Amino acid sequence: MRTSRRLLIPTLGLVLALVAGCGDDDTAARAPGSPITDPEATVLANVLYRDFQDGGADFTLTAPFAESATITLTGQVDFRRGLGSAHAVTRYTNGQPDEARTLFFSSTEVWFGDVPGLPDALTAAKLPAATYVKRPIATTDASGTASLIDVLVQLVPRLSARSADDPRSFTGNGYTWMGSNSVGGQLVSVFASRTGTTIAVDADKELVQYATKLPDQDFTVTIGLSDHGDREITLPADADTVDATAHPDVAAAVGV
Repeated sequence: MRTSRRLLIPTLGLVLALVAGCGDDDTAARAPGSPITDPEATVLANVLYRDFQDGGADFTLTAPFAESATITLTGQVDFRRGLGSAHAVTRYTNGQPDEARTLFFSSTEVWFGDVPGLPDALTAAKLPAATYVKRPIATTDASGTASLIDVLVQLVPRLSARSADDPRSFTGNGYTWMGSNSVGGQLVSVFASRTGTTIAVDADKELVQYATKLPDQDFTVTIGLSDHGDREITLPADADTVDATAHPDVAAAVGV
């Protein structure tokens, strides 16, 4: 999927500092913006590990990357294997037609389906029919940036960790309680980091929503999670996929 803006991709060492509420405080007497408590810090330290333990979730990601354009990914993620699938739609308010793609992604590769012009490009290259184009996830290109879609498909699997963090890394480091709110009809506790990242966690201490600005960008990426539990995602078969690395002419022809 083509996008009109480019993003600096987060480094592999970027830690998504998620925070969570534990619901143990008397929130009626507490002012929004208050520092997190020790019990909350413990929840914060475990929220990514909780996602990994749950196994996966449904997700919806939105990113209004331009004044007249918003991309939305709706799909599933397998946190344990780092795999995902999504229907990606870019909607425009300037009269430009919407764009839609089917996506699958791993930690290193992304598959594009519903790609306009793919049958003709395969015929021109004298290749067999295929439904998907696969290429490595780009960390940078010649300009030192990565495309928006490459950034987004890496954000969702990073909402998990194989072990809990140290609660002390959250205590006293600028994390605040922002009050209670409703997200998707659920009552949640909302927390914020010093940099403005916000986290919404439900009464079961599961991550419901994560929102952040990417480095050097002025728009917010929001990821909602629901129906936590095991997911079984099957990546497209090689026989139904053309490899963009092996066939750059096809990739160039269809803009992948």
